[in-house]
Amino acid sequence: MTKTVIVGANHAGVAAANTILDNAPDQEVVMIDSNTNLSYLGCGTALWVGRQIDSYEGLFYTKKEDFENKGAKIFMETSVDHIDFIKKTVHCQTKDGQEFTETYDKLVLATGSTPISPKIPGNDLQNIQFLKRFQDGQAVDHILGDDTTKNVAVIGAGYIGVEIAEAAKRRGKNVLLFDAVDRALPNYYDTWFTDDMDKNLADNGIELHFGELVQEYKGTDKVEAIVTTKGEYKADLVINAIGFLPNAKLGHDHLELFKNGAYLVDRHQQTSDPDVYAVGDCATVYSNALQATTYIALATNAIRSGLVAGYNIAGIPTESEGVQGSNGISIFGLNMVSTGLSVEAAEKQGLEVAYTDFEDLQRPDFMKENAKVKIRIVYEVSSRRIVGAQLSSREDIAGTIHMFSLAIAEQFTIDKLKLLDIFFLPHFNQPYNYITMAALQAK
Repeated sequence: MTKTVIVGANHAGVAAANTILDNAPDQEVVMIDSNTNLSYLGCGTALWVGRQIDSYEGLFYTKKEDFENKGAKIFMETSVDHIDFIKKTVHCQTKDGQEFTETYDKLVLATGSTPISPKIPGNDLQNIQFLKRFQDGQAVDHILGDDTTKNVAVIGAGYIGVEIAEAAKRRGKNVLLFDAVDRALPNYYDTWFTDDMDKNLADNGIELHFGELVQEYKGTDKVEAIVTTKGEYKADLVINAIGFLPNAKLGHDHLELFKNGAYLVDRHQQTSDPDVYAVGDCATVYSNALQATTYIALATNAIRSGLVAGYNIAGIPTESEGVQGSNGISIFGLNMVSTGLSVEAAEKQGLEVAYTDFEDLQRPDFMKENAKVKIRIVYEVSSRRIVGAQLSSREDIAGTIHMFSLAIAEQFTIDKLKLLDIFFLPHFNQPYNYITMAALQAK
């Protein structure tokens, strides 16, 4: 009987475990996780903290008993001290100090990522928080519930930072958003889109401090202020949302790593050790936009990578289709979605690209419910293949991005998109669809 040990039981580990258990019930599966819970949808933390949903219970989609009912052995609140890859043993310790060892035939590393923590003076003060685990969300929610918490400083204007800034503002706090770069959401969107988001944040009372690097936290026991390259600001709560690094410490001496320290995997999720798979935020992905291996930490990528590893371990040969890094955000009613590469990201990667923009109403102007839609399609100059798309609107335009994700995966050209059959009905769109119009304007 094949025995698989899975280290880490969040999205990627859960997907791998379920896939093996559902497709190879004769195999033995052991799951190990250091947390008290599993399957927490961290992307919903801001919705809960901002009281846009009633409670956090729905942010968990499975539990320990679900896997035990399928025949798995699962250890929670258990850390992995080290792994002997030659003897194929995983050395563990429970929360009460008991040590034990699990052998394996196949090993899945699903150890995720860890928040970047600035090593600056005052970083040991209370009320300096991160947002990763359920417990982090609980801590932030508790501090926001204290009436003495008036000023909230959010450091990092990526997705998590912008979302938690909105949540804190919805809780009636004075919110300051800091980033060393000059705009929000720079990793996924060009300035044509982020200018709108910056204005949206400011219009809703978020105090923006872009182009400022945090240098120090001040306070006695609790944080009371932060010092940046441009000034000093009161802060009763600091939420660090600078980003994440792959957690690859268990195998970094044995397995081949990517340039950022993530486990380097092939299209089957196998590492340089054929009996070891790596999935989720601790591993690389294959980008169809770049047509190269890269690192994109998203829950959707984690789930897909877990599925791929699970199928291969279950004896069903499966290759990853690659990813586009599709993503989206909705802040104070402004919806933005993107996939693939922005113009700025493509140029940083050395791709010569062009782009086409279009802006119009979502529906014909005689429709009572309507809003503007902005679209940018990015394509490679030499091949004319689509490598990215961005959209924004106060309408729900999220579904459109899936088509562009498929277009990138299938190396669809901008020219082929020009006369694509797109339906029309006034309830949904215009006869001259913004997708068609943007494509027709491509050089």
